[in-house]
Amino acid sequence: MVNASTSAGLIGVVLLARHGDRTSTLYQDPATYNSTQGYLSALGAEQEYELGQFLRNTYLNPGSPSYIQGANTDVVDVDQLYVRADAGGGNVILDSAYALLQGLYPPTKSSAITLANGKVATPPLDGYQYVPVESLEFWQAPALTSWMDCEYFDLHLSRLNSGVVFKDLTATAAPFLQAVTPYLNGLNNSFLNMWNIYDYINVQYTHNKTFYENFPVTLLEQARYFANQHEQNVFTDSVINGVGQIAIRTLWPEMLWSLGNMTLPSNKVKIALTEVDYKPFISLFNVTNATVTNPNISGIADYASVVALELSQDSQGQYNVAMKFKNGTNDNQFHALKFWGSDSITLDNLIHAIDSSTINSTVNWCFSCNQTVLRGCSVFNYSNDPFLNPTSATGY
Repeated sequence: MVNASTSAGLIGVVLLARHGDRTSTLYQDPATYNSTQGYLSALGAEQEYELGQFLRNTYLNPGSPSYIQGANTDVVDVDQLYVRADAGGGNVILDSAYALLQGLYPPTKSSAITLANGKVATPPLDGYQYVPVESLEFWQAPALTSWMDCEYFDLHLSRLNSGVVFKDLTATAAPFLQAVTPYLNGLNNSFLNMWNIYDYINVQYTHNKTFYENFPVTLLEQARYFANQHEQNVFTDSVINGVGQIAIRTLWPEMLWSLGNMTLPSNKVKIALTEVDYKPFISLFNVTNATVTNPNISGIADYASVVALELSQDSQGQYNVAMKFKNGTNDNQFHALKFWGSDSITLDNLIHAIDSSTINSTVNWCFSCNQTVLRGCSVFNYSNDPFLNPTSATGY
């Protein structure tokens, strides 16, 4: 799996980036995790812009050891990027993608063009560069919000909420929950509501001056600790194809396709970016066993965090993938993570290891979630499903 000898530079990179800070809390129903996005704040835009600058210096700087071969460094070639973002509800994730891209390809007067009549046309804002982003609405497909309206995921939550792990954590967190209650403005202080408790505290501590001046910082640290414990259990599972890991299972197909496509001579895409929230990070790190050797990456990734799957080719022509992680704006560098204990993995082995767990279509999601009505599932004829109706030979 490990290949020490690689050709200079990278062939391409697949990125998962978390959105930036938002102006409002994100309430998630503890029984379903259904929610609606908030809106990107000025701080969040700054965080994402800085992330874009970091990625630019890492992958678009010819002097960087991680420079992507053949990537345009100044004027963007839109054919070299594939960007998609969750657009459901508010704008925090979609606008985060746009802010990141501003840092990745900042304005440049070099983007000016000369018209047939000799006049030079320069884009506004001193050469702002427009990069297309594929926005995926909640109703269009479940790929980026696969846990929502998933009945089997709801069952997973129900088992957690009534199980011994959460009962033990509830007992451990009891003193904290009692101490924090006066600051919650009536919010349910149950451990089962731990995400909403943490998120409320975090948003208020960032944007409410009175709250910031009066809230004990030790309680903020405890809120993050217990939220990490809670979410780590919610978005992981004991098996690679478990529904607890559904947040990454619907992202894998596009990620693997992008990596595979980058090996083709006809491919132009150098950077494939998906802007998401924190959930896929938890599932990804658990699926790949990255948390075994780096336990500190468990839990909720900070705003503007990014995971990179870097594609390279060794001297024998073998394609290899390495995984790196930068945990938010306060983390100023990438940290190498391991795939199942190895520093890198061949692309073929990664595909083989993950393939059986992927959910690669809406109908596959419907079946994996026991959903036959919502999110486009009603259009499929389940009477012909060979699993639900063994006498059928036609399939979907």
